[in-house]
Amino acid sequence: MGSTGVQPTHTLVLGGAASGKSAFAEQLAGRAGKPMVYIATAQAFDTEMRDRIDLHVARRGDAWTTIEAPLDVAGAIRSLSSHQICLLDCATMWLSNQMLAECDIPEAEAALLDAIRTCAADLVIVTNEVGQGIVPENPLARRFRDAQGRLNIRLAGACHGVVQVIAGLPRVLKGALE
Repeated sequence: MGSTGVQPTHTLVLGGAASGKSAFAEQLAGRAGKPMVYIATAQAFDTEMRDRIDLHVARRGDAWTTIEAPLDVAGAIRSLSSHQICLLDCATMWLSNQMLAECDIPEAEAALLDAIRTCAADLVIVTNEVGQGIVPENPLARRFRDAQGRLNIRLAGACHGVVQVIAGLPRVLKGALE
């Protein structure tokens, strides 16, 4: 990861559901030796989701400062400083939140990408690869799959490194792991 006074490093970590991408991203951020910030995008609308969030919080422990930002991730990223490392988990949930809130997706995406490109902190961004399955049966699911694919392409372009995690194993697609 970058260090103070040096260009920050931005890494995209992508993989399928339950692939180990979040745990890998947490380990990657922890190796930076900087104060760690976690931007959380998930919302607990039911008990099962609350349990999932609680597991993530317990795994991270007390070393993290958490910013809850289900919609305004760009604002949360803009609040970071160069001495920090931030884990955004995850861009997929953020996109889902945007779509369900009927936000202007191109506008929100442009703001997010601008915040990433100008961020002084090191960033690790988690996202789901959703395009390797079957074609979804309903229009909303197809729109989401397509929007997620486009977002992942743009995130990969804005990041210095891209790592795909499959079965807990990282595979570098762009850049190098330090």
